[in-house]
Amino acid sequence: MKRKIKKWLLVFLLFFTVGIATYGYQQTSASESGLKKIVVGYQKGDPIDISKARGVLAKKMKAKGYQVVFKEFQDGTALMTALKSGSINYARLGDTPPVTAQASGVKLTYIAAGSSKANGSGILVSSSSSIKSVADLKGKRVAYTKGTSSQYLLLSALKKAGLSASDIKWVNMDQSSASVAFAKGKVDAWATWDPYMAQAEVQQNAKVLTTGAGGISYNRDFLVAMSSFAKKNTAVSGYLTKYLSEDMDWANTHKTKLVKILMKSLNLSKKVVTKMVNRRSYSMGAMTTKIVKQQQAIADTFYKADLIKQEVKVAKIATVSQH
Repeated sequence: MKRKIKKWLLVFLLFFTVGIATYGYQQTSASESGLKKIVVGYQKGDPIDISKARGVLAKKMKAKGYQVVFKEFQDGTALMTALKSGSINYARLGDTPPVTAQASGVKLTYIAAGSSKANGSGILVSSSSSIKSVADLKGKRVAYTKGTSSQYLLLSALKKAGLSASDIKWVNMDQSSASVAFAKGKVDAWATWDPYMAQAEVQQNAKVLTTGAGGISYNRDFLVAMSSFAKKNTAVSGYLTKYLSEDMDWANTHKTKLVKILMKSLNLSKKVVTKMVNRRSYSMGAMTTKIVKQQQAIADTFYKADLIKQEVKVAKIATVSQH
């Protein structure tokens, strides 16, 4: 009899324990499912990566009812593919991919824009090169990456120097491959951006022919979304922009901590990252008429160079602040 009582008591306790655990799991699941999931795509070292590492944005978004999931990608092409497929809701892109995407019929909306990275974008030559100016690039092999800010930078710099696109030999390769080709002397020059630019300057003593300064190339960060998503989620776009802006303000005033974050993310030396960080400022805010005009200049340049087949009007897909 006692054995039977013990047996039933054990069974009761087992079910009670399982019930409590199940209830706890359901409560947790319900709590998590109560948050609307927002997936943001980024690349290493960009403003989204900084916000992810700092951790404040995710907490603030959670307080507003959103669970932010960060998803890392290797390049802008992969980000655009993910955005179009719906596997991410927002993407951090450079200045050129949104233009080429719009030209190909992708219905994007610019959500926010970052500050110019003109000083961290440029055309490099080796320390022993006889090339002294952009004009000297005539007939030379220049590495760049098609569809990125390096392509526009090169076109714009050539125009300013009085050269045309046909005056150089364009060598299209991804930036990692370009870095190797440049180091081995297989190309005469390289159009690139940070951190590749800072790395070549520090490790190879590369010379800078020109940066993007002076209106050659602004090379901004942009937060974009598919237009259909953007129209239905103005509140979350506003929150993201606000909290990203706060994180970028933090980045400007906490350079030592920022360098540590980026050293870890990019797996680069302190000297390289410090050089990169010190020649730019961080921001993320609403699109302005000025920024729209800068993006339109890229679109016009690409159309005239027959790099895109459709004329685009950037203003049609940007919610503009007059500030």
